[in-house]
Amino acid sequence: MREQLSGAGMVEAKRMFGEWGLYLDGKFIGVICDDTLFLKDTPGARAAFPEAETAPPYPGAKPALVASPLLDEPERLRSVARAVWDDLPEPRPKTPRKKP
Repeated sequence: MREQLSGAGMVEAKRMFGEWGLYLDGKFIGVICDDTLFLKDTPGARAAFPEAETAPPYPGAKPALVASPLLDEPERLRSVARAVWDDLPEPRPKTPRKKP
């Protein structure tokens, strides 16, 4: 996954609820669930990947773009991932935890 997204920015995959959360330059852009890549459904992503199917990555989740077909097209995958990133707000700064 990181290999296909290399060049899009700093990619991180973090373990979440038994699956993986996908971050690009500090923004949460999607998840990997049951070996399927899902990216957030944003206007920019839709424009870059209009034929995308949508499905919830897990029960109760909002539908997301099923991006696994783009794994064989790394340039296009990077472009869709950047489109998602561009549409998302800047992450909120983390507040320090209070010590007891």
